[in-house]
Amino acid sequence: MMSRLSTSVCILFCLVFFPTSAVWAEKVRIAVASNFLATLNEIATNFERDTGHVAVVSSGSSGKLYAQIQHGAPFDVFFSADVERPKLMEEKGLAVQNSRFTYAVGRLTLWSADSNLVKGDGKTVLTQEPFKHVAIANPKTAPYGAAAKHTLEQLGLWPALEGQIVQGENISQTFQFVYSRNADLGLVALSQVLDPKINGVGSRWDVPLSLYDPLYQQAVLLVHARGHKAARDFLAYVKGPEAKVIIERFGYGVE
Repeated sequence: MMSRLSTSVCILFCLVFFPTSAVWAEKVRIAVASNFLATLNEIATNFERDTGHVAVVSSGSSGKLYAQIQHGAPFDVFFSADVERPKLMEEKGLAVQNSRFTYAVGRLTLWSADSNLVKGDGKTVLTQEPFKHVAIANPKTAPYGAAAKHTLEQLGLWPALEGQIVQGENISQTFQFVYSRNADLGLVALSQVLDPKINGVGSRWDVPLSLYDPLYQQAVLLVHARGHKAARDFLAYVKGPEAKVIIERFGYGVE
């Protein structure tokens, strides 16, 4: 009798002194393409505040994260920088059917940490301005790298610049090459340049959308997390109005 009474008192104490969301809080493990990391971190902070759930975020190139998930990495949701990999996950049974959606549309920009280097259009900068290296992400594993290569091909500059190109493993490393001035220029995500921590440093030319295929970025719920409330709640949160305001502020389009 006393044992039952003690249990009841304990439950009542938790309900009175702790929010219900905190009592039932869960952890959601998120794999995110590195270009979206700063944006997602802000969304995740607000999500934790509003729901009591805990978001654990890991980032990398979309290709490497995809490979890790194929080999059993314990993520619940995957935010890719492309459409191809989330779609493959659905087809291979790694993701929950009909969970895939476009969370952002990325933009590419030619950026330099030097405020005087990027003047006028990108082709003029890349053919007439003095520079040693231009950084891009690996086109084989990073969608922003593929978009960068396509842009240079469309401008007719890929063969001429191949000897000056340095490749980052992902778009975050590519950005660091330019930010640290180890590369004079880089084709990076516009969202990285608009990150408040960068505070307007440098100069840029936003690449016209006609020069590369649209960077639709999609997310999926991974199949083992089908019944995971926090994972489903997080995906719903990203689709909501507060998250969309943050996504647009970082320079992405939303659908």
